[in-house]
Amino acid sequence: MSSAPLLLAHQGGWDEILLILTPISLFAGLLWIANRRANAEIRRRRETEGGTDGETGEGDPEPDGHPVDPPPP
Repeated sequence: MSSAPLLLAHQGGWDEILLILTPISLFAGLLWIANRRANAEIRRRRETEGGTDGETGEGDPEPDGHPVDPPPP
């Protein structure tokens, strides 16, 4: 007889906790990786385009309060 069903059969609740925390941890890790990659891509694009002029960055409001449209790709 296999001991696996005995080990995962309500051992004080830790197995139910793992059933919840495992997918949450997986999605959090994937989101963290995707965020790092997206931020690196944004930094790379800004460096290759020469960055901003320091006064008004991409998406910053104009003096009249309306946002600046980003340049076309």
